Amino acid sequence: MKVVQSLAASVAVATMLSGCQTFDAYTGEQKVSSATKGAAIGALLCGAIGSRKSSKRARNAAVGCGLIGMGVGAYMDAQEKQLRDELEGTGVRVAREGDNIRLIMPNNITFGVDRSQVQSGFYPTLNSVAKVLAEFNESVLAVNGHTDSSGSDAYNMELSVKRAQSVADYLKSQNISSERLRVRGYGESMPLTTNDTEAGRSQNRRVELLIEPRANG
Repeated sequence: MKVVQSLAASVAVATMLSGCQTFDAYTGEQKVSSATKGAAIGALLCGAIGSRKSSKRARNAAVGCGLIGMGVGAYMDAQEKQLRDELEGTGVRVAREGDNIRLIMPNNITFGVDRSQVQSGFYPTLNSVAKVLAEFNESVLAVNGHTDSSGSDAYNMELSVKRAQSVADYLKSQNISSERLRVRGYGESMPLTTNDTEAGRSQNRRVELLIEPRANG
């Protein structure tokens, strides 16, 4: 039985290692980051402790202690990879900013014209986001709404808040705790590009999800 329990812990470590390899541009070889090595060592030690009781405890201890060992950066690396895999081909852009991850959701795939309710066709994409957020529950989420410069400042601010709130409400319906969500509307104040062309205005109409480590939230 102890052999099986130790194997369970080793599998947990191997899973973390396989998901956190980097590519060495000079040698052309894959390598494991030092943060991931720390996670593996922590996982092995904690898994060994847990294996004295049960295989389930060994597995949970290995994963839990591995996250402690890997640190914030590697934790967000793993979350970023999951998001990129889940959101590939959806039209949502994933951008890494230090220890934070920004998901940029263009208005044309998220909302109808002058509407604040999420389009049903976008539900599967938000389901994918919620799936990753549920797995990486040590992060918090700022849901930020933005508009172009068409219309009055007051109208744009109200619309940006409503759209951000709609996205947040949908995530809550997928069992993401409201304590992890902050809703903000910025109206037309933070354009990505010019508002002088339709193409530019289209880019500026968006909802962004800023995912941060819980310690920053």
